[in-house]
Amino acid sequence: MKRFLQFIQRENLHKLLLVISLIILTSAIAISWFEPNITFGNGLWWSIVTLTTVGYGDISPTTTGGRVIAILIMFVGIGLLGTLSASLAAMIIRKRIRENRGMEASSFTDHIILCEWNNRAQAVVTELRADPRTAGSPIVLIADVPEKPLDDPLICFVKGVVNNKTLERANLQQAKTVVVLGDDRMEATSRDAKVVLTTLTIETINNHAYTVVELVDPDNIQHCQRAQADEIIVGNELSSHLIASAAIDHGISKVVSELLSAKYGNEIFSMKLPAGMKERTFIDVFVKMKKEYQSIVLGIKRDTTNELISNPSSDFIVQDDDILVVVSKGRIGAV
Repeated sequence: MKRFLQFIQRENLHKLLLVISLIILTSAIAISWFEPNITFGNGLWWSIVTLTTVGYGDISPTTTGGRVIAILIMFVGIGLLGTLSASLAAMIIRKRIRENRGMEASSFTDHIILCEWNNRAQAVVTELRADPRTAGSPIVLIADVPEKPLDDPLICFVKGVVNNKTLERANLQQAKTVVVLGDDRMEATSRDAKVVLTTLTIETINNHAYTVVELVDPDNIQHCQRAQADEIIVGNELSSHLIASAAIDHGISKVVSELLSAKYGNEIFSMKLPAGMKERTFIDVFVKMKKEYQSIVLGIKRDTTNELISNPSSDFIVQDDDILVVVSKGRIGAV
């Protein structure tokens, strides 16, 4: 209610509503004065019906004074309601324009913040929308582009460079995940420096948000680690490894593409350890997951230390708080 009243006052609708209320009240008093068979309560009903030009006809004036009041209410009502409708339409259009131009602040919570806009950012959004877990998740895009690049009601666009002000408008304090991409308009060194600085700013404001950052030069990984980034992806290095692997083992890129995409085939995801598998060896968990869930366990992620152990030994003991990294067609208790 408080926000609604603030909205009414900000848009100067309170003055128009006050005038309408006064006209309804005055006409109700006048019609009940001129018409002996109409009470004040019925006069209020008649004033509202007449002002809105609905005209049910259940109550109608019979005296000259009452009919004069009715004529005035009819003409005034058309103008006032037209003004009110135009004001509301203008507010909606203005709000949509402000949203498309990135001038509005986000009210999302537990959302994903995407920093910078480029072809990779568009691919990230496409994959997020293809995944059932994030298909309906709110996303805030911070980018220095003229207007909102995607027509998605669950994407809030914040125009500008990534800094304290835009992160505040993106409601970083209540964000769940932040993805920091490199600015393609900058050369490699400056681009990575900007990513490191952005990561440091994010972690200073909200160190509980999970940060995924993109780098060009692997030598800058240590800087992002010092900035406490949760995951660091070196784009060129990852592409080079994939190209080399495809040259040696033909077709490997198709397998990796399928596993990394949520749109088709099998995919890699993490899941909590199913009941009855704690304190068992890795080979037992591996066999049980394949038999019961048709999934292949690639590794174990220690939730307490955030350590990832890929392809553990057969006698490795799986603990209760471990998270399984698996390949499967469907998601089973994903985290």
